[in-house]
Amino acid sequence: MSSRRTTSVLAAASALSVFALAACSGGATDGGGAQAGSDGKIKVVASTDVWGSVAAAVGGDQVEVRSVIHDPSADPHSYETTADDALAAKGAQLLLSNGGGYDEFFGQLSDQAGDAKKLVAYDIAATGDENEHVWYDLPGVDKVADRLAAQLGELQPASKQLFADNAKAFKTKVDALEKRLGELGATHPGTKVVVTEPVAHYLLRSAKLTDATPKAFSDAVENDTDVPAGAVNEYRQLIATKQVKALINNAQTVTPLTKDVVAQAKAAGIGVVDVTETLPAGVTDYIGWMTGEVDELAGALK
Repeated sequence: MSSRRTTSVLAAASALSVFALAACSGGATDGGGAQAGSDGKIKVVASTDVWGSVAAAVGGDQVEVRSVIHDPSADPHSYETTADDALAAKGAQLLLSNGGGYDEFFGQLSDQAGDAKKLVAYDIAATGDENEHVWYDLPGVDKVADRLAAQLGELQPASKQLFADNAKAFKTKVDALEKRLGELGATHPGTKVVVTEPVAHYLLRSAKLTDATPKAFSDAVENDTDVPAGAVNEYRQLIATKQVKALINNAQTVTPLTKDVVAQAKAAGIGVVDVTETLPAGVTDYIGWMTGEVDELAGALK
């Protein structure tokens, strides 16, 4: 996600206020800073609510999850940790981060976490790809669920089978989404799309879609630098001539340029699929979130 966001200051202020609230119990993800674990639940701290929701799905009512970033307007690349974050990490039994350079702020928290178990999704997924947005790599998410079940089982042996069963049920739903993407690929093999950022890279790969975006375009947007004029012209031409079937838009990184190409795509009758890097407002379930995005992609390809 690009750091170019006018709401970053407001997001930081919001995070400070939210972190002062008490954490929810059970498998829900939350940004609160209350002392957890007095009821025997395993204290889990995740870097973002995406991974927090996965941990909640596997841990069920035996875990209490705190997600450091749980605001759709917050940017993991520029997030600055708070005293509440450090306190939560210090008391955690399990830490789960994305890794791959995505949530570097979490490294500091991990260093303060003592003997907590530490899982890094990017390393577990082991895609062999430099793209760090591995929550869109559904087979990789399966691997993270399995590792979570194993680690939680070590922390609470009496619930080991429960964690394994929860992971199995979760993976069944993830695999169904992966199957749907495969079916899309079979129906639309090699169909060209463009993206504003390579956030959903793995999702598009599973659907066997061809990302026709000029590399200089997406790289510049992601790195918050000016997009070369030649790349902009090439991108616009792909839309104007309808050489692409859909535009995949990172709805959390909005610039005048991305707004303009999204408007151009809609005017041309090209489907626009909004994707995000954290859970949208009001969404707490990974499967529900991913299902919505796959549905949008399927609709755009019709």
